[in-house]
Amino acid sequence: MSAVPKFKNTLSRHPWIIAVAIGIAVAVWMASGAVGRDRAPTPNEAAATDRPLTEVQVRSLEAETVMRYLTLYGRTAPSRQVELKAETTGRVVSIGAERGERVEKGAVLLTFDARDRQARLTQARALVKQRELEYEGRKKLKAEGYAAETQLAEAVANLELARAELRRAELDLSYMTLRAPFDGAVLDRHVEIGDYLTPGDPVADYVDNRTLVVTADIAEKDIGLVRESQAAEAALVTGQIVRGKLRYVSPVAEPSTRTFTVELALDNADGALASGVTAELKIPVGNVLAHKVSPAVLTLDDDGTLGVKLVNDRGEVEFYAADMAVSTSDGVWLAGLPSSANVITVGQGFVRAGERVVSVPESATSETLRAGFER
Repeated sequence: MSAVPKFKNTLSRHPWIIAVAIGIAVAVWMASGAVGRDRAPTPNEAAATDRPLTEVQVRSLEAETVMRYLTLYGRTAPSRQVELKAETTGRVVSIGAERGERVEKGAVLLTFDARDRQARLTQARALVKQRELEYEGRKKLKAEGYAAETQLAEAVANLELARAELRRAELDLSYMTLRAPFDGAVLDRHVEIGDYLTPGDPVADYVDNRTLVVTADIAEKDIGLVRESQAAEAALVTGQIVRGKLRYVSPVAEPSTRTFTVELALDNADGALASGVTAELKIPVGNVLAHKVSPAVLTLDDDGTLGVKLVNDRGEVEFYAADMAVSTSDGVWLAGLPSSANVITVGQGFVRAGERVVSVPESATSETLRAGFER
């Protein structure tokens, strides 16, 4: 019998031999892979796996001392606004000031028909004089024993009643003329000549625009930086820059927003400032060390925080959240950075914090470009 049939018969009677052979083959294959992993990579393999460091352009900046400003946004408004109402009954017979007209305190805004009020005043004065004479007569009779104490008390009561009627008649006549309560302007008028009014009817809206206020809200974390009478300035949307002092700082936060209301008072005696326009309020809160950078270098981190990326002494990228001390037309001043900072100006969007990079100074880049042009 040949060897092949004998081998087949042996395998059929002992199948475990096949399983053992397969196991040995698998073990040999795995051992060969482990040996391959333990060996050092060839120079070609190392060159293929090493990634070159990203180059970024940096600008070396030194911190400077600047005045830090707290920037808020609000609107200008009159310092006072009141609704004038009729205090007596009567018909409007004349208008003393039109809408938008600036007037002084005490100026006549409108007058009512006096009718018989002057006659009532004359009558009230005569009655007071009569009651005074009656009182003097009763007092003499009382001293001589010809009048009782009750009669003297009655004379006193009649005199006081007459004086009260006189005062009422004087006030009623004065209410016939509606006057400006303070220096300001007529914002709106609700009546015309011929209208009949009763006490409490609205007559006009009157504002004090000689002094304007910029009203804004300040975050609770910054409320400790401001105080009343603190100097500040406001940039109006009209292009005007005005200065004044804080006249009010709310002692209690608004529950819904957790912000505090502040008001900046502005002198507007000449009427040059408009009321109701948008204003940027800037409050100085102290000196800080800051770096001036272009807004173009600002970037976002993975959490969406606005900031700048620097390169430290180890060649690693660091991210600093933007703490704006001052904002100007040609850049922003950032506080909270190292005193000497290498700010990434080109390539900040392609690197992450912690990544090693090759930093190229802006001066070297400029020299390279200049050399290229010269060639």
